[in-house]
Amino acid sequence: MRWFGVRGSWFVVLGACVAAATFAPHLRAADVEKGKAVFEQCAACHSIDGSGDYDGPSLKGVIGRKAGSLEDYRYSAAMTRSGVTWDAASLDKYITDPQAFIPGNRMAFAGIADQVERDDLIAYLTVATR
Repeated sequence: MRWFGVRGSWFVVLGACVAAATFAPHLRAADVEKGKAVFEQCAACHSIDGSGDYDGPSLKGVIGRKAGSLEDYRYSAAMTRSGVTWDAASLDKYITDPQAFIPGNRMAFAGIADQVERDDLIAYLTVATR
């Protein structure tokens, strides 16, 4: 048996190609401008600058903020007790399926299943909500 002969090297190359194709979508850089377009789904209920009277809390300063901590918004008990601090990973889980991540929260949103759209949205929120 020759593991790394001519025949073996084809398997290595084939394996590398399959691995690259599998993980390639996650290697792309998030697009802030596309994230701005995705945010339009959120803009009906959330502001990014703290202005206006919206159904949802302002997202200004959301990165690094403890969930349920804004003084001027009435959160669900589930959100207040969640212990979540918003960062890219927690936002990704929440935006995927808000009810699964924090059961009993009041956000009436089904979530965004597409990883690329979530990555773009989180990139936009990171920049726009500072």
